[in-house]
Amino acid sequence: MKQNEHLQPTTIMPIRPLSEIQIPAHLDGSAGENRADKARLQIQADTDADAIKCFLGEYDRSPGTLRIYQRETERLLLWALVECGKPLSSLNRQDFEGYLNFLADPQPADLWCARKIERSSADWRPFVGPLGESAIMTTMAAINSLMRYLTDAGYLSGNPLGLIRQRRRKMAIESSGSPLAVSTTDETEKVERFLDAEMWSAVTQAIENMPRDDDREYAEYERARFIGAVLYMLAPRAGELETHRMNSFREEHGRWWWHVVGKGGKKAKVPVADDMLQALVRYRKFLGMSAVPKRTDLTPLLISLKDGSPITARRLNQILKRIFSAAADLLPAESDYKREKLRSASAHWGRHTGITAKIDSGINERYVQKDARHSDARTTQRYIHEEEERWHDEAQKQHLPWEKKPG
Repeated sequence: MKQNEHLQPTTIMPIRPLSEIQIPAHLDGSAGENRADKARLQIQADTDADAIKCFLGEYDRSPGTLRIYQRETERLLLWALVECGKPLSSLNRQDFEGYLNFLADPQPADLWCARKIERSSADWRPFVGPLGESAIMTTMAAINSLMRYLTDAGYLSGNPLGLIRQRRRKMAIESSGSPLAVSTTDETEKVERFLDAEMWSAVTQAIENMPRDDDREYAEYERARFIGAVLYMLAPRAGELETHRMNSFREEHGRWWWHVVGKGGKKAKVPVADDMLQALVRYRKFLGMSAVPKRTDLTPLLISLKDGSPITARRLNQILKRIFSAAADLLPAESDYKREKLRSASAHWGRHTGITAKIDSGINERYVQKDARHSDARTTQRYIHEEEERWHDEAQKQHLPWEKKPG
C-alpha cells in the first residue's frame, strides 16, 4: 500500500498553528466514530481539542515533556484534519499506519515542511523535513500516551495505535530470532551518551575560554560555569532546571539538599556536595545575592540575561550546544570520534555524565540510584562500565601481526 493510499486528502483546513484555526463542527470530534459512550467520560471534554487540552494539562509541571506532547498532538491533529478530512477521534488503525509512513516522508513537502521560524510567520510549517527512525519512535510514544489517556478517560472507545505497536513489536521479535532480544535490550544496553574525563575536561576548558570583556559576556561565563557544576554534580533533567527556583536548595541539620520535583511529579531530594555548594555560593554572589538562598527565594535557578526570567530547556540546550562545539575543537586530532560525540551532545548528556561521574567516583551504587531518582536499580546499572573497561583493556594484549612492505 502506498503512503496514505486509503485516505482522501483534502486541504479544507490551512496549515497553521492550532491556536489560529477555527475547526468546523463536523471535524471537531464531538461525533467522532471512535468516541466512547458519554456516560464513561471522566474529563470535561466534548471535542478533540478539549480532550487534548486535558491531556496536556497533566504535564504542566514537566515543561520538557509538555513541549514534546504539544508539538506531536498538534502535528497529528493537523494531519487528521487536512490530510484525512476527519477528526482525531475518527482515526482508525489504517490511518495511523498512514501517519507512520507520512512522518518518514511528509508530502507534499512544500505544504508540510519549512525551516524553523516563528509560529506567527505565514511560512510556518509543523515539520522541518522527514523524521528519522529515532524521532518517529519519540513521536509515536507521545501519541500513544495521548491515545491511552483518552481511552482511559472514557473519551475514546479504544486505542487503534496500540494494534500497530503490537504488530511492530512482534515483527521485531521474529526478525531477531529470539523473544528475549526486544524485552531485555533496555535493561542491558549501557548508557553511552555521556562525556568521559577527557571530553569533560575540554568542556570546562571551553567555559574558561569564554570571553569576559563586558558585563554581558561575564554574566554568560558565570552562568555557564554554574550550569556545568549543576549538571555534573546533581545530574538534573533539563526541564527541572527550567522549573525550579533557588529555594529548592535547602539546609537541613547543617547539610544542604536539592529538593526536586521530577518526572511524573515525583518528589525527591539530592545531597549537595561541598563543591556544588561552593558553585552555588559563587553564582549567587555574582548575581548580587546572599551566599545561600532562603526558603522564600523564588529566583530562577538559571536566569535569562534579557529579563531575569528562567531560561527554557530549549535555551539551555542551545547554550550547551555552543559550549560542546567549542570543546570539540579543543580535543586532540587522535580523538576525532570524541569530537563527533561532543558535537552531537545535548543537555540530556549532562544528566548522563553526572550519573556516570558519580559511579566512577566510587559512590555506592545504592546512593547513586537515589541521586539519579531511578525507581529500578537496573537503570542505574546501565551506567556501570567498570567490568567492560577491564574486559576491553585485556583485549589490548592482542596485536595484529602485519608484514611491512620491503624497502
